[in-house]
Amino acid sequence: MTDDFEGFKCVGGFSSPPCLAGEVAPDYFDPLAVDPQQARDVARWRVAERKRLLNERKALRSLNKQYVAEALTTHLTELLAEQRSTATDKIVSLFWPIKGEPDLRLLMHDLHGQGWQIALPVVVRKAGPLAFREWCPTTRMTRGRWNIPVPSASEPELHPQIVIAPLVGWDAEGYRLGYGGGYFDRTLGATLPKPLSIGVGFSSAHVSTIFPQPHDIPLDAIITEAGREFERE
Repeated sequence: MTDDFEGFKCVGGFSSPPCLAGEVAPDYFDPLAVDPQQARDVARWRVAERKRLLNERKALRSLNKQYVAEALTTHLTELLAEQRSTATDKIVSLFWPIKGEPDLRLLMHDLHGQGWQIALPVVVRKAGPLAFREWCPTTRMTRGRWNIPVPSASEPELHPQIVIAPLVGWDAEGYRLGYGGGYFDRTLGATLPKPLSIGVGFSSAHVSTIFPQPHDIPLDAIITEAGREFERE
């Protein structure tokens, strides 16, 4: 990293530029950033940090991952119960676990039984915002981008009031380090009214900062197995 990071501060509110998940080119720079060299440094750092965090997550034992999933389920159930009175249509988006992400599929089943409508994110256009298709325990799944199981195109699209996103890394200001594709940032930037955004992941994935860029959109809350690590006032 260079000394350019001293005094760096985010100017949020823009959606992410198009790129492939986990394949941010080291010489890529964001034209919205204050300093192109700084943006290049950030991109290089994120590639390396993403790789480190994913390797650490991959090395976790199954019992640890099970504990994290159970703890996250408890914390999310509490938070969603608080939101239930204000969520008129009770639509929440979760995610199908990949690459060692916390497995929240039991929570999906539980919420469906409680009357929530469940949505899963789907990439319908490269470098575009996500769509959300309805999921229930009998939904026919198909393979989407990066071979992730998603509801088939015949399932209706939903507009969730709450979006729960997986974290590769996170910082104490509510910023999320993902896989590099920018899909959640673009979606949050393009959706009105903006849904409540909740990042979920491992407490060990905390970093001091992700060096947020103008296209990064902070989340409203971050939850790990330790509880609520961040909540916007």
